[in-house]
Amino acid sequence: MRNIGYRPNNAARALRLGRFGNIGVIMFTLSSFGNMRTLDEIAMAASDANYSITLIPVRRPSQTDVTKAFARLNKQAVDGVIIVMETSSIDTTAVHWPAGLPVVVIDAGADLPHPIVDTDQAEGARLATEHLLGLGHRTVWHVSGPLNSYSANRRRHSWRDTLQRHDCPVPPVIHGNWSSDSGYQAGLELADNPDVTAIFTANDQMALGLLRAMHEKGRRVPAEISVVGFDDMEESRNFWPPLTTVRQNFEGVGRRSVDMLIHGIRDSHGQTPAPAEPASENVLISTHLVLRDSSAAPAVD
Repeated sequence: MRNIGYRPNNAARALRLGRFGNIGVIMFTLSSFGNMRTLDEIAMAASDANYSITLIPVRRPSQTDVTKAFARLNKQAVDGVIIVMETSSIDTTAVHWPAGLPVVVIDAGADLPHPIVDTDQAEGARLATEHLLGLGHRTVWHVSGPLNSYSANRRRHSWRDTLQRHDCPVPPVIHGNWSSDSGYQAGLELADNPDVTAIFTANDQMALGLLRAMHEKGRRVPAEISVVGFDDMEESRNFWPPLTTVRQNFEGVGRRSVDMLIHGIRDSHGQTPAPAEPASENVLISTHLVLRDSSAAPAVD
């Protein structure tokens, strides 16, 4: 076979086995830090399992675009699909889900008859808020992500619930849009309020802009104001000061989604599934707090 340069005909093999060795990934926005980290791990986990991936980006998280993405994937001959988007922003009942095709959704806000995996957003926000309260701050202010984001809403609700559970005042929320510019604008607003001593920002990029605003306004971090972010992007350790933040396990989310999908693929072909979580089980991946220099006890008057 080596001498004559023979190569197996993968197309013929796929027709015979009914499997193509290909996983489809439907994703909204490639510019998101979390999405790119998750996609990277999906690709690595698929490769480890001898699968390739076909990526179909969609311009808008809408039922029309998701349905079109499924139609495109049907032409690519995939064994299953991972969806990476906040499906809470679309009418999933109007999506034409392919019959018999295993699907896994990365979105804890989804209400779908498919396995779901995501970060435990509520746990992360609780860890951030309790950390600041534990340092002795009277309350914690919050710079939230956009209102149409499930992740932002879940973090905001958990922040509020944590303050109420500890009988702490709940300050008004400042809404950003995940960008450092929106964090900067929030920081300019909060820096002028002497009552603000602790801030939980819903992601690290907004925390970066907020830190710049504090520096420009002469509010020292953490001597006067403590700041905690969310994500633990690589650059956060090099912010000034280095950012205390909640680490999302994007690698765990990506790898678990592939494991669950392959479990579903094997099950749909009547094969003995590999040891893994049952395909119908929804999974939340834990977070943990990374302590750095941007948080400290409040200054004593």
